[in-house]
Amino acid sequence: MPDLSHLSEEAFTAAAVEFLEANASLKAEEQSFVWGEGDDNASLFDDPDREQEQRDLAAAKAWRAEKYDAGFGWISGPTELGGSGCPRGYEAIWSRLEAKYDAPSAGFFGIGLGMVAPTIAAHANPEVAAELLPKMYRGDLVGCQLFSEPGAGSDLASLQMKAERDGDEWIINGQKVWTSGAHYSDVGEIIARTDFDLPKHRGLTGFMVDMHAPGVEVRPLRQMTGGANFNEVYFTDVRVPDSHRLGDLNQGWTVALTTLMNERASIGGGGGGDSRGGGITRLTEMARSVGKLDDANIRQRLMEIFTYNKVLSYTNQRAMAGLAAGKTPGPEMSLAKMGLTRSMRAQVHYLSEVLGPSLIADTGEWGTFSNAGFVLGEPGMHIAGGSDEVMRNIIGERVLGLPKEPGIDTTSAFKDIKVGTQR
Repeated sequence: MPDLSHLSEEAFTAAAVEFLEANASLKAEEQSFVWGEGDDNASLFDDPDREQEQRDLAAAKAWRAEKYDAGFGWISGPTELGGSGCPRGYEAIWSRLEAKYDAPSAGFFGIGLGMVAPTIAAHANPEVAAELLPKMYRGDLVGCQLFSEPGAGSDLASLQMKAERDGDEWIINGQKVWTSGAHYSDVGEIIARTDFDLPKHRGLTGFMVDMHAPGVEVRPLRQMTGGANFNEVYFTDVRVPDSHRLGDLNQGWTVALTTLMNERASIGGGGGGDSRGGGITRLTEMARSVGKLDDANIRQRLMEIFTYNKVLSYTNQRAMAGLAAGKTPGPEMSLAKMGLTRSMRAQVHYLSEVLGPSLIADTGEWGTFSNAGFVLGEPGMHIAGGSDEVMRNIIGERVLGLPKEPGIDTTSAFKDIKVGTQR
């Protein structure tokens, strides 16, 4: 792998362009949007054929390996762990340049590199980090995140998956749910309960697990969109070496927070809210096509969406600038996540009001029923990466400085309640 760490911005840009021109094709010039032409799929979650998905995954892995071997796979990563050692801002330069070329989707690696890898870098045994991180950034290993359980979603600290010590290994039993990409992942970050006698936040420990190990079973979950993008994962006597523990024993809550902050950065920073269901030009032309663009209420809803997306875009720019400067994701990522879901909710109301019954009846008309995929997928975004309620608490406590929300495990919330006394 060539040494890029000494390159100036200009030299790095030139090297990146040279690589892209030699290994990829420029995208065709983007055509102006015309209502009724092109693909009208607006779904938030795709449901690819599993065989096609495997072909796409193979192509994505090959492209990541090619980039990594040329020094563009982990641009800001430390050289001792297989990165190129360049300033964080060079990542943005590469992303901007790569977006101009036809390249396989990077979506397969979003969770592994956006959420799991930063946690490994922060909390893993140095030898394990040196083993896993180069393989993940090269695309040899795909990672997933295993947090939620049937009885522990937004209240993650209530999880019941059990990890029991057995010499130099841990034996893990339990179930995880809503795991994206588990069916094609090679490694997973998991949080399990290692001490049931401690308060719920303090008895957790993080681990990196082999998704191909004996006792790991992945089952697809069918969504109301008709797709199966998520999975439930069962662990039966799965053995994990203690060397693959993340952080100290019973300090898994700190590990989880590292992942969650990076998760909200990935979700909230996804594009200023201008998703496939809500490109502002598309929404405007939709109202025009049904003769409602002059309706004052419709125009008001349209401007609300436009405003949400603009504010979200500025928030993301500020957050991404902080990341480029080496700052860790903070509570501003919860603001970005809330901004995204609020924009999406506004889009759902807009679609319902503009399209009416054609949103739920497939008449074959372009740009109508196809939006049902967005409407049915939108509720999931209010849960992914932390529910709206959890995000509001984080913003209230960590941004606005409001008192901590009382919980059932917060003794101070009940210290002055007397049995049999009404208050």
